[in-house]
Amino acid sequence: MRVHLLAVGRLRGGPERALVDDYLSRFEKTGRGLGLTLGGVAEVEDRKSGGPEGEAHLLRKAMPEGAELWVLDERGRQMTSPDFADAMAQARDSGRRDLALMIGGADGLDPALRSEATRTISFGSMVWPHMLARVMLCEQLYRAATILSGGPYHRA
Repeated sequence: MRVHLLAVGRLRGGPERALVDDYLSRFEKTGRGLGLTLGGVAEVEDRKSGGPEGEAHLLRKAMPEGAELWVLDERGRQMTSPDFADAMAQARDSGRRDLALMIGGADGLDPALRSEATRTISFGSMVWPHMLARVMLCEQLYRAATILSGGPYHRA
């Protein structure tokens, strides 16, 4: 299954970019044997200032057709790392070809887009900066692959 990261905003250089690149590289190596690959990273910016609705339009265009959609949102369900790994495995094992993981902009995701998601995931009741949420998501992808492979990275 190809995993796609769709995010509002561009992640420039710096420590966040280095962490994202590192965790995605690790995910690719660990996930390959599990049938999990990185389908790509799409960064969108609504230069017309259409707010969450304008961003939703761009995010939908970037999402692969037929992909299962999971969104990050503070109102979402908090999951343990093993639960996240199991959910990814279930999506893969159900024959899903693509999984799109979506991070909204500063004002969050458009409610209509959020309602289209199969899963709404929260990293806790605190609000996280966009760049850190992306790093945390990439780390969880790598962690999920190591959990599924039985590797030692995740110590529960």
